[in-house]
Amino acid sequence: MTAEADIRHCAEAIRHGSLSFHAASRLLPRHVRDPALVLYAFCRLADDAVDLHDAKQDAVLRLSERLDLAYAGRPRNMPADRAFAALIADYEMPRALPEALLEGLAWDALGRRPDTLSDLHAYAARVASAVGAMMCVLMRVRDRDALARACDLGVAMQLTNIARDVGEDAREGRLYLPADWMAAAGLCPEAFLDDPRFTPALAGLVQRLLREASHLYAKAETGIALLPLSCRPGIFAARHVYAGIGGAVRRNRHDSIHHRARTGKARKLAWLMLSTLRAGSSAVLPRSALVHAPPLPETAFLVEAAADRPADATDWSDQMLALLSRLKARDMDRRAALIGAPARARS
Repeated sequence: MTAEADIRHCAEAIRHGSLSFHAASRLLPRHVRDPALVLYAFCRLADDAVDLHDAKQDAVLRLSERLDLAYAGRPRNMPADRAFAALIADYEMPRALPEALLEGLAWDALGRRPDTLSDLHAYAARVASAVGAMMCVLMRVRDRDALARACDLGVAMQLTNIARDVGEDAREGRLYLPADWMAAAGLCPEAFLDDPRFTPALAGLVQRLLREASHLYAKAETGIALLPLSCRPGIFAARHVYAGIGGAVRRNRHDSIHHRARTGKARKLAWLMLSTLRAGSSAVLPRSALVHAPPLPETAFLVEAAADRPADATDWSDQMLALLSRLKARDMDRRAALIGAPARARS
């Protein structure tokens, strides 16, 4: 069982660090809201541990060690770690799900950029859809269709975030727009990072991202009817609040360089009310055939990891171990260079 003090600490971290999630979580029943706050606090703190530090690779390795301790039942003596370890035990959380998030953070630490939309989907699967799959686990939902639609929602939300943050990311040296999209629009990634400017070509790429997100939002919401009735308002709220961020980007004429899209309290309140109404109607409306659509190829491994009868995850685990080995190898080389020792021999 999670200590009340640890839950309160996690809730406070989310209240200041993720306003959109905090608003949507208010519509979740308490038996889901409390573990969801723990989950989001752990994920948010993990993201900040990498994003806000210069030694990003070291941060990822430390997070991997913290995850090892949590799954061993010996978490670090910190509220988020203690609460997450209790969550793992209470819900039998498949390890592949938080490891997927960790892999996404490792991609950021390695400076990996997407070449194609599929690459971007793969990144969003790890940093966002993994959280969606974990939310299903917290609702005691392991149905493959529900998981696939939760993963769609995660990708849609991440694409929205990327569309909103193009300028902010570029000024931090980050770029998530697919390289082939930029090439087709006549944009050079390195030149853009050196001098992020708003142009009609860039506006077209942001608009294209939001169109992809809108398609996924529409597909994702068909799966909300597969969730417990008491959980539907909160998930509808997450869908509307994040889609609303995309609407704010559109109102700024897709200029994410000079403007950061924001949604006010009045709009959030309206979306929360709409979400409650839609959750009630979802109990009587016929289901869309889209609910049975296969998952995105890039999120299928998450569905299998969380499903009632998961497939063999050996290949996934091997990939994760290989990635951590690369990070450790880089860390060893960096430390050797600092002390003037010869670098580690490579096979």
